[in-house]
Amino acid sequence: MRAKAKFENIRDKIDGNEVDLSLCNLTDVPVRELAAYPKATKLDLSCNNLITLPPEFCGLTHLVRIDLSKNQLTSLPEDLGLLSSLNHLDLFQNKLQTLPVSFSQLRSLKWLDLKDNPLEATLAKAAGDCLDDKQCRQCAVKVLQHMRVLQEEADRLREKHLLRQRELELKREAKQREREAKEKEVRKREKAEEKERKRKEYEAQQAALAAQEQQKKKREEKKKRAAAAADKKKVESVVVVRSRWSVSSMLFRFLLLLLLGVGSSVAVCHLTALRDEEVCAPLRMLLQGALQWAEGQELLQPILQKISALTASSPAL
Repeated sequence: MRAKAKFENIRDKIDGNEVDLSLCNLTDVPVRELAAYPKATKLDLSCNNLITLPPEFCGLTHLVRIDLSKNQLTSLPEDLGLLSSLNHLDLFQNKLQTLPVSFSQLRSLKWLDLKDNPLEATLAKAAGDCLDDKQCRQCAVKVLQHMRVLQEEADRLREKHLLRQRELELKREAKQREREAKEKEVRKREKAEEKERKRKEYEAQQAALAAQEQQKKKREEKKKRAAAAADKKKVESVVVVRSRWSVSSMLFRFLLLLLLGVGSSVAVCHLTALRDEEVCAPLRMLLQGALQWAEGQELLQPILQKISALTASSPAL
């Protein structure tokens, strides 16, 4: 609450174009309040308890002179190079080991003090002693040169990293395309195999239908042959029967004529004076013998019956 009260009275800390916030026991920089006074181009934050500067501090691009000496700073914002108007920077007696790479962008910087900081060796060598104004000006020049080298190296490393990332990305894309091509080929092969399987199933079905149709035709032809054979056999039977009946009819007629003739002769012998003649006796014996033979012939049974019926009318026989 006390720090906030001091910030509310920051106007009391402004003298012309300079804001004096030294010896205020600050742990934070009142960036918002400072931004409200763009004409105050000089800022004194020395002798406070600052450990870091907020990123928003780099937005105070109107600052020309900054004094951060005798604090506890261990690092500076990565975007410190945005302070394009800065030409005087006092970092005496802090705990800095390195500077942000963007420090090389402080092209307006003419004066720099880095004494009493645990700087890394190459940076300490570039900074020099900075015991007077001339050395502090040389410090600014040499440190900027050193940071530009680091900036170039960082740019090369970044470019190399980006190139490496791009190569890896291209390799991943190539592998992805290769994998997709393989998957496409597998799908294509599976599709072809599935099509071939369906084709074989279709051909098998067609072959089965053809076989069934062939069997059906064979059965129909067999039935037709059997029917034709049955018809032929029936016709042959009819023909045989007809033939048998034709033969029987002819034989019947012949025997009938013969028997009629013999019978007539016997009747004449019986009815006339010739019955006592020798010629009639053989005729009677011939007729009786013929009748006895005919009794044993199945085919002549109809004829025999007719003759029996005929001879029944002649008791003398």
